[in-house]
Amino acid sequence: MALFDLPESELRTYTGSGMEPIDFDEFWHRTFSEARVFDWSPVATAVNTDLKSVDVYDVRFPGFGGQPIAAWLRVPRGSSGPLPTVVEFIGYGGGRGYPEESLLWASSGFAHFQMDTRGQGSVWSIGDTGDDGPTGPAHPGVMTRGILDREDYYYRRLIVDAVRAVDAARTLPQVDASRLSVVGFSQGGGLALAVAGLVPDIAAVAALVPFLCDFPRAVRITDQEPYAEIARFLKVHREQATTVMDTVSNFDSVFFARRAAAPLYISTGLMDVTCPPSTVYAAFNSYASLDKRIQVWPFNGHEGGGMSDWRNAVSHVSSHVGLSNARALGLRQHQ
Repeated sequence: MALFDLPESELRTYTGSGMEPIDFDEFWHRTFSEARVFDWSPVATAVNTDLKSVDVYDVRFPGFGGQPIAAWLRVPRGSSGPLPTVVEFIGYGGGRGYPEESLLWASSGFAHFQMDTRGQGSVWSIGDTGDDGPTGPAHPGVMTRGILDREDYYYRRLIVDAVRAVDAARTLPQVDASRLSVVGFSQGGGLALAVAGLVPDIAAVAALVPFLCDFPRAVRITDQEPYAEIARFLKVHREQATTVMDTVSNFDSVFFARRAAAPLYISTGLMDVTCPPSTVYAAFNSYASLDKRIQVWPFNGHEGGGMSDWRNAVSHVSSHVGLSNARALGLRQHQ
């Protein structure tokens, strides 16, 4: 895929095309006041695996509406005391996978809390959490599930789950609540940005090629999934375009970024037609903290920098939680 988005000189100043709802903060304050009524203690159960250096626990915690949400907690075997912790959110279509997967963070010395994704987990990795949300007209996938009313929209439930994952992780004895970071790829990156804007004391954020940023532009300039689900919904529900855009404005990670204070590592591929670079730059340029850096991969698409991105993420998070084995892994700031 050749370059298709704004010139890089314009990307560096682009801050998005959406309009923030005037009651954005009020909506989310009310949403979490309602969500935290369901406040039962997370349950963690040891899992038997053949892993020799990592212990794994199956965790269930209260998400939106008190629905049990699954997660894995992975910790280095033999570790003692609370550990710096990474809460990870998963890309679109994926679930938490198997306990033996995703060993990078625990192998790097972290407690790794990996949240399952409600109603997903049947495309590229398995999931274990259903979605108890309302039904209604929707295109296949989750992008338009409940999209005619922000109270019912799928991402309201998922963002609540993500914040509650942080709440739950902080109650576990393996977790150092003061050194907790959030990370994710694609959808997971968009959720990490949302959590950073909603939870004030996150230690660090790593959002790799994040999704859920600048919905109005993304829906109009790419015909790739998952944004194309919204466009195809509107091809049929033509009269609902204003309602749909009003709904998604409450879940745009650009607006959460405006409220985020944690140090940020974010990445984009300039040939990414799934999460166009302008949408990622909108989040980066809007991000409130000045402690932020963007890694641009000029010849990559939605894969971003692959393992190079994850190495950078480990280095970024390690450097902000004082992990003794932090290394300089080639993290570069875009100039």
